Amino acid sequence: MTSPSSSGSGSGSAATPQPLDHRPVRRMSARAREEAHRVASPLELFFDLCFVVAIAQAGIQLVHAVAEGHAGEGILNYAMIFFAIWWAWMNFTWFASAYDNDDVPYRIVTLVQIAGVLVLAAGVSRAVEDHDFLFVWLGYAIMRSAMITQWLRAARSATGPERTMALRYAGGVLICLIGWLGLLVLPEAGRPWVFLVMGIAELCVPLYAEKDFATPWHPHHISERYGLFTIIVLGETIAAATVAVKSGADESDALGELLPIAAGGLLIVFSAWWIYFVVPIHGYLRSSRESFLWGYGHYLIFASAAAIGAGLEVAVEQAVGKAHISTLSASAAVTLPTALYLLTVWVLHARFFKVGIAQQAVLPTAALLVIVCTFLGDRAVLAAGTVSALAVAAGVVLTARMAKREEAVAG
Repeated sequence: MTSPSSSGSGSGSAATPQPLDHRPVRRMSARAREEAHRVASPLELFFDLCFVVAIAQAGIQLVHAVAEGHAGEGILNYAMIFFAIWWAWMNFTWFASAYDNDDVPYRIVTLVQIAGVLVLAAGVSRAVEDHDFLFVWLGYAIMRSAMITQWLRAARSATGPERTMALRYAGGVLICLIGWLGLLVLPEAGRPWVFLVMGIAELCVPLYAEKDFATPWHPHHISERYGLFTIIVLGETIAAATVAVKSGADESDALGELLPIAAGGLLIVFSAWWIYFVVPIHGYLRSSRESFLWGYGHYLIFASAAAIGAGLEVAVEQAVGKAHISTLSASAAVTLPTALYLLTVWVLHARFFKVGIAQQAVLPTAALLVIVCTFLGDRAVLAAGTVSALAVAAGVVLTARMAKREEAVAG
């Protein structure tokens, strides 16, 4: 990962505007942080789409675990698998923001990373059901080895502190990859500890690598990449919920129970999209501290957004009698990730653009009310969706009133 802790291109950065170059192999030199019209590339969009396959597999296993009454174990497995997916995605995203030269080797190595995530996705069910992490580790190893290759290319084209930074990244990623072998060789009881220790180690690699030189990631490009991935994850949530409702409707006459879940789920997803994109976050990503917390914190945003879809599937299965859990548990599978999403978006995103106590209180209050909706029985999901939509409406009204007051003062 090109660390979100960096605030600029660093002292002595080699970032320069790159002229149009059609050679198949080019120097992997740093791109300019101030580069105009920087947008996500088609390769990056394809990369994101393939990652959602792995997210869908993690969500399916979460649904099975919760529906069978093993919520604690299911959430732990989901958190571990999702970390591997998210971390590999984020590493590529920040690296590409700083060094994407779009030549043939870069494209090939990126396609290798995509192959790695597909291998990881294929191993998710074995990891969760049989506690066999071989394919998950192998897929992660493919992705991370490709990332090491990218960093070595960057080091070859760099000099001084920039070259040292790139080599630190390559070495740190390699050491962590070896450390993850603990998932294969240690007893099952020790695997959560492997995850905890190695997860912390992975998060520390960018801090160590960039302590003397910061990579020139592009604020607008980064915010767009995170936004696009949020859309894709929310799209997967809609797809999963739609399939669940269709299956339930085909196999049961419980249409009266399914329609409130479908309506509430749709309101939740629409509101989640609105709340995330209502603020121009790229203007906020300037300092080291801000970008560090924002980039890492998106683990909770992405994981909770994907978990909403899994929760909707659980609610549908419970409504048609497939899941042998209580209505309260099925409702919590939707309301808790929804509340977490609202709260983390407020912490990382929205609060920096809110003025006054009323605006700041909208999302935290909505998160609390969504949790309360858990106890409303069969109408819990619809109530949570209504609360989410009302939060959007309240934000729009309060913003409009503030704008009107500012116009009156200016006039």
